Amino acid sequence: MNTSLSSKPYAWVPSLYLAESLPYVAVMVIATTMYKRLGLSNTELALYTSWLYLPWVIKPLWSPFIAAIKTERWWVLTMQLLIGVGFAGIAFTLPMSFWLQGSLAFFWLLAFASATHDIAADGLYIIALSTHDQSLYVGIRSTFYRIGNILGQGLLVMLAGWLEKTQTVPVAWSITFFVLAGLFLALWGWHHLALPKPAPDLSRQREDGSGSAFFLALKTFFTKPHIFSALLFMLLFRFPEGQLVKIANPFLLDSAEAGGLAMPTEAVGFVYGTIGILGLTIGGLLGGWCVSRHGLKRWLWPMVLSISLPDIVYVYLASAASDLSTLSPQLSTLIVSLCVCVEQFGYGFGFTAYMLYLVYFSQGERSTAVFSICTALQALGMMLPGMIAGWMADHLGYLHFFWWVVACCLVTFAVSAAIKIDPEYGRKKKQ
Repeated sequence: MNTSLSSKPYAWVPSLYLAESLPYVAVMVIATTMYKRLGLSNTELALYTSWLYLPWVIKPLWSPFIAAIKTERWWVLTMQLLIGVGFAGIAFTLPMSFWLQGSLAFFWLLAFASATHDIAADGLYIIALSTHDQSLYVGIRSTFYRIGNILGQGLLVMLAGWLEKTQTVPVAWSITFFVLAGLFLALWGWHHLALPKPAPDLSRQREDGSGSAFFLALKTFFTKPHIFSALLFMLLFRFPEGQLVKIANPFLLDSAEAGGLAMPTEAVGFVYGTIGILGLTIGGLLGGWCVSRHGLKRWLWPMVLSISLPDIVYVYLASAASDLSTLSPQLSTLIVSLCVCVEQFGYGFGFTAYMLYLVYFSQGERSTAVFSICTALQALGMMLPGMIAGWMADHLGYLHFFWWVVACCLVTFAVSAAIKIDPEYGRKKKQ
């Protein structure tokens, strides 16, 4: 039976998706910024942090077993406790001589726990809410996921930057991760009280109870029409962005001698983690509205151009780095903020086409399991280009690297031209 708190979705849905967002942001974004400040080369930090995508790539392998072993509520609470421990572990190891090996080990723990938490949280959302409440709270869950992005790669990076002014870099980031651990353990404590307790048999009915579901989903996936062009689209649509996202923050942080903008850590947190996320969110909202009006097929190419062409702003920033250094810090930050906002707005608008295509491709038999395979390929499509991005940036220099990213947009154009979409998909039906 539900408690008074757990019977109210507003008591747990916002905090649950805040908790889903924070460890993902820590693994994918905060780690990159932190390792740059701790002195790793672009080659090293991009390779190490790109490998951390792996749990999201392979999570369909164990997702069928989650509800068969324990309830979604148990998995959510257990993974949140592990994530809190992981954050504390990073905080403890950063001031130590083995900081790199230790922090990477805890980041791997975070990555696997976070990927498992994603599965369980989404499952709990489905079984604990009526279909009406699922629709009602979908916007709220997305909003709080974005708030987690701003809190993680914005405010927490800014906190680390402010602490760097009075502490050594390792200690500053150690304190930041202690704050993150405390916040997450508080969320874990809250969810002990607030999460609903659906009957265990609901979870088992939903899942199928065995790994055979995954293999049936694989068969369904690979026998769908136009599978080859769909695979290329899922893996390569974000080929430029998979490289850019690993180098954007290091470029903003790096010294002028290395071709970077030499921005303070707190300024990078504000520009990329706050202004950038706002641009991303607005672009995504506008993209969804446009598709609902005219359908995905009509907006595909405007969205392809939107996710590709704004990458040129980094070519401008890299070529104008010496000129920007002569401006006042306020004016320089304003120019960089505008450029990042434009690029992130374009990415948010264009990414709408990618995600909606995954939903479109997943329609039909075993749609949920097929969609999980699509999202695994989505993660793989970011992992592989990210692994080479640091090496490319170190060998080409930032300016030529960003020109390379722009040239890679031709790959996005090619795979977008190959896919097939129903012209009516996504369009609001006339009454």
